[in-house]
Amino acid sequence: MSDLLWQKPGVKVDARIQQFLAGEDVILDREFFVFDIQASRAHAQGLQRIGILTADELAGLERELDVLADEFRAGNFILDEHFEDGHSAIEARLVERLGDAGQKIHTGRSRNDQILVATRLWLKDRLARVVALSRESAEIALARAEAEASVPLPGYTHLQRAVVSSLGMWWAAWAEGFIDNALRARQTLEWVDANPLGSAAGYGVNLPLDRDHTTAALGFGRMQVSAAYAQLSRGKFEMAAIEALSSALLDLRRLAWDLSLFTSAEFSFVALPPQYTTGSSIMPNKRNPDVIELMRASYSAAAAARTEIEQLLSLPSGYHRDLQFSKGAIFHAFGRGLGALELLPDLLRNLEWRSDAMRAALDPSMYATDLAVDLAREGLPFREAYRQAADPARWAQGDPEASLAARVSPGAAADLRLQVLKQRLEAIPAA
Repeated sequence: MSDLLWQKPGVKVDARIQQFLAGEDVILDREFFVFDIQASRAHAQGLQRIGILTADELAGLERELDVLADEFRAGNFILDEHFEDGHSAIEARLVERLGDAGQKIHTGRSRNDQILVATRLWLKDRLARVVALSRESAEIALARAEAEASVPLPGYTHLQRAVVSSLGMWWAAWAEGFIDNALRARQTLEWVDANPLGSAAGYGVNLPLDRDHTTAALGFGRMQVSAAYAQLSRGKFEMAAIEALSSALLDLRRLAWDLSLFTSAEFSFVALPPQYTTGSSIMPNKRNPDVIELMRASYSAAAAARTEIEQLLSLPSGYHRDLQFSKGAIFHAFGRGLGALELLPDLLRNLEWRSDAMRAALDPSMYATDLAVDLAREGLPFREAYRQAADPARWAQGDPEASLAARVSPGAAADLRLQVLKQRLEAIPAA
């Protein structure tokens, strides 16, 4: 490992203790590294604007930071145990290439605001992806709701046959869910979109740092004003981002549950795209819906990550090293969560319905609610209508299309209000 930034003369570093302190931190920092470089570039520009760096020094730093980013992306610079963390790797590289100019880069900043700004930039990028994938999923669901609006589908409550429903209603439900998910992720992105760079270790510095410049240069919507609150907000904004991700993953979990049931031989309502299934290692007859089962399980990573970060936050004000452990949590949550959401649009686009099997599952009992409402509309008190409609002797195999056409309450099968949903989706700003 290179010399530690904080190492003092005469103090021996115990390798076991240092391993515990560093842990997997430098490996995790690979996720943040390009964003850390981006923030270092903006910080150097700010230092030049207040006279700490000369124009030539800034030009050299910008050049070397760009080279480092390119080498990292190409795999020619490896962030590994030779460095304590990503921050020290950047500084070591700049000192190696530029000498004194490299040693000036840390003027006016701390690793505390370095990690804060890199985390916020990373989360903005990931939340933008949640917005985009939620929008795409909603668009596909809306298109299929419109195309398959009147195709009958059994509706269930308590996993028991309940009423006649439709593919239009099924698709519209997921469309509105993912519209809400896109909106929530977009609003959370705006909340996270604050620049902590220049807050240093949480108390500011005795330099007139140009924080307005770094805010604009890094594309933040606003400055996080209070240097002390910059530290207090750590963990809080990570949890908010995970909650926005979790909202989409909760809907994905329930959708995956539907498909798990509907693809079973007992239902046989849906055929999945072949690439979304796998085979058994022992049973030649099997095709398993492993992809949607892992989609269903992905919420657990986000829930665990949020709990882990929440448990870290039983702290007084100021920075505490406990917060180092928050990085692995957000990487795990977004890594698994986005991995699942990335597969959703193509799944929705390509799954195939078996309308004959769906129609065959519509038994006479599923028209009883229609009968009760019809009797009430004719003037019978609803409880008496309910009693009469509960008599199996009055049940008969109905017409599913007629049942759906009569369901005229807003949001029901005959009045899906898809245009309203489209307008809501279009009103969400692109991330």
